[in-house]
Amino acid sequence: MEKNRLEAFSDGVLAIVITIMVLELKVPHGSDLRALEPLLPIFLSYVLSFTYIGIYWNNHHHLLKAAPCVNAGIMWANLHLLFWLSLLPFVTGWMGENHFTTVPSAVYGVVLVATALAYRLLQNRVICTAGPSSSLAASLGRDWKGLLSTICYATGIGASFVRPWLGGCIYAVVALLWFIPDRRIERVLQGT
Repeated sequence: MEKNRLEAFSDGVLAIVITIMVLELKVPHGSDLRALEPLLPIFLSYVLSFTYIGIYWNNHHHLLKAAPCVNAGIMWANLHLLFWLSLLPFVTGWMGENHFTTVPSAVYGVVLVATALAYRLLQNRVICTAGPSSSLAASLGRDWKGLLSTICYATGIGASFVRPWLGGCIYAVVALLWFIPDRRIERVLQGT
């Protein structure tokens, strides 16, 4: 399979995921700003998940561009990642509708952990294809940012059982950490 087909398929899935999430946003019953108050948790959970999808889309794009080719291992790892990303609309809606209560916030964190692990698996498949001594492997190194994120997600799950809003804050901080673009793969693509 050509890389551009895998990218196009992945882009399509992510576009559908975002569409499903935005369709879950309901129009308020009222014409003043107070009518928006009950929708604030739903909107905040949407913004958080939209940010995560954007982060994964951006990094996924760079990772596939750096892949020398696509093989069955990469295709299956990519589907695994897309599976977990496709669950974001469900957990986003559940968490928002229930105002960041304990179990929905914790389950949201479980999906974030699984998504991070799936991305790491895809990254490892691409590195194996490129070779352990490739510039891609060297640029990613031990991926401390990815490891720290996964640890923070797990911490957010635990925090959700103590103070659910704290779990949500931890998830938001990790999103902010990744909002600053990861330039490691970009440097490989530019040959610097």
